[in-house]
Formats: sequence, C-alpha cells, structure tokens
Amino acid sequence: MRADDNPAKTVASTADPGLYVKVALPTNPKLSKLKPGDVVHGNLARDVYSSDRKVFSAGNPVQLTVDHLERRKRTPNDHWPWAVKEFTPRHENYPVFREAVISNGSSEDRIQVSMVSVNRMREVFAHAKKKTAGQPSAENHGAIETSKSIQKGPVTPTMVLEAFGLDSSKSDSSGSEIVASQDKPELVPAGTRCKILLLGTVSASHSKPGDAVTARLLEPVVLNERVVLPAGSLITGKVVKRTPPRMLSRAGSLSLSFNELTLPQGSHIAIAAAPAGAELDARSHTRIDSEGGLHGERPGAAWMAINLGVTAGISKEVDDGLQLAIEAIVSTATDVSTAGTGRIVSGCVSGIYLATRHGRDVMLPRFSEMDITLERAVTVEPRPTIAASNAATGK
Repeated sequence: MRADDNPAKTVASTADPGLYVKVALPTNPKLSKLKPGDVVHGNLARDVYSSDRKVFSAGNPVQLTVDHLERRKRTPNDHWPWAVKEFTPRHENYPVFREAVISNGSSEDRIQVSMVSVNRMREVFAHAKKKTAGQPSAENHGAIETSKSIQKGPVTPTMVLEAFGLDSSKSDSSGSEIVASQDKPELVPAGTRCKILLLGTVSASHSKPGDAVTARLLEPVVLNERVVLPAGSLITGKVVKRTPPRMLSRAGSLSLSFNELTLPQGSHIAIAAAPAGAELDARSHTRIDSEGGLHGERPGAAWMAINLGVTAGISKEVDDGLQLAIEAIVSTATDVSTAGTGRIVSGCVSGIYLATRHGRDVMLPRFSEMDITLERAVTVEPRPTIAASNAATGK
C-alpha cells in the first residue's frame, strides 16, 4: 500500500528531502484494522544518513503510534490482470503516523514522520553483461566503499517513512568516523554503484521519452575513508525510451539514464549512469536487462487462466443472449440455426477480448530505491571546509 502521489509534495521533497526511514516489521500488519492509539513496533532496516552524517544505525528499535485513519486510493500493481482489478476495492483505510520514537542506545529521538508505503519488498538486479576479450574486470576500477545495502533473504514487510524535524547536529556515535572534507580532487571510478531514491513516479504506461527523472543519493559514496558523494545529493536524468503495455498481453518496457549530480553545496557534476537494480513490491513482475532497461515479464499461468475464464464467460453470455434475441425477432428461426450463429459471434467477441488484453506495466513508484552504475569515471572537486568557507567570507 502506498500513499497517493502528490506533485506538490514531490517538488517539496526535492527542495527539502528530509530523511528516508525504512522500518522492518516483524509481521505484516493489517493496516485497515488499526485504530487511533495503536502502536506499531519495528526496527530500522538500513542506516539513516543526512549528508555526511549517519544519524541512525540499522537495527535501532522504532515505535509508531497511530494518530488517525484516512481513506485513500489503493495503489495499482501489475500482479493481477484487469478482470481482477475491477472487483478489487479502490480505496482502503490508511493509518496516519505523526511521530516516530527511535531508540539509540540509552537515548530516544522523536521525529515527525509521514508514512509513504507498507509493502513486502524484493530486490531485482540487472543481468550480468557478457565479458568480451580484453575487457577490464571490475577489480581494476579500484575499491569503492559504500554503506551496506539490504541483505538478501526472506521477503519481509517493510514500512517506508519520510521524516522531518531532526536536530541538524544529530549524529550517530557508533561506528567508525568518516571524514567529509577533501583537500584534492577525487576520481570516482567507472563501475561504482550508487543507491538512489526516486522522488517521483515513473512508469511505462504514463511516462514519455524526455520526461525528467529526479532522485537523491540515499547513501554516501566513500573513497579512501572520505565521503566523495554525500547522501542527499540530487541526481537528475530522463526517460530515454518507453514502450507501454500492448495488446496480445505484451508487457511494457522502460529505459532511464542519469546525467547530472548536484552536491548539497550546489556544485553540478556531469555523470553517465544507468540502472543496475531496484527494490520493488514482492508482487511486481519486472526484470532488468544487462543494459539497465526495465521490462515487464510475460503473463504467468494464473494471469492467463483468469483471462481465459473471463473469455469463456463472455462467450457463453454472448451465445445465449444472441440466440434469445434471434428467436424473439425471427419467428421461423430454429434452435440449430441460432446456435450456429451464436457460436460464431461469441467466438469472434471472445477472440477480440482476448487479443486486446494488455500485458504488464513497468512502474517505479515515488520513493522507490534503485542502484545505478557509473558508466564513466567522475572527478569530484574538493569541497571547502567550514574554516575555509568562513575565511573566504571574512567571518
């Protein structure tokens, strides 16, 4: 379940990204059954970063209290065909949390939160490219340290929150310290993976080639124990190509590219990056090819069985209805003649219905996590220290 996309909120998120908080839940809660005052417990599924600082560590306990319930539109998915979606409720009760309490050792932090989604998530990675003779291996690119990504394992329910109101000086004291400032340009090698967070929804059915795609860096990229690319850096790109879901149950596809990175202090860096992985709803049927293109999978047995069942029902109704209509209009019509006509017409109608069914969509909702790979090396100029900045301004 996911909140409705709000363009105004998306723009606000770009200007003031807040914090991205992911909470692993021990069980899959029935959100529609929650009541005001109910408490939901979980643990942070990943480290929480703000620029160069890690403010919370993965595993910290989180407590959320339901403030009230709202009725919101249900988020569509590509798991079931159209026939099932028509009979699925389009709205559901949605709990609203105002505050989260995060325990950090002996202390507790209270932050304002807004729930984005609750889903069972799975990771999808690009297929490995085939190596050609003379192609350098990934090890030749150098060692790049990044924060730990989500561990593979059982699919567990996960709650995604957008958090605000944290003290800007807050920093997690656990773990090793990472130096943020630089005194010389750093070269980020090609092949470096960056974990990003989409700030708007992208889909094969609604996006168009050339549409802007905005994301922010979710985890800092660390090189030689120095933060080269801080968390929160904006990354912009565009939709390169898209193929919407088509008739004959053919799935859609989507190609994205990222070409610019903006550091928190405003510096712009040209990049060339392509998707290498994504975290999607466990029910999603999307794969990523070796070039970073996203493709919907072919309909499975359940999908086709449902469509065939609906087709058979339509054929039966058309057959019976047409026979009754012909016998009522033509008094000399016989059962044999009407049955033959009915079968022909019902066969044509059911065939048209089956042929016009569209395949699966490719959808990346707002606040989807993605991995992107730098296709060429990037030079990052030194970022001034606070002392140097004060000296330059005469303070």
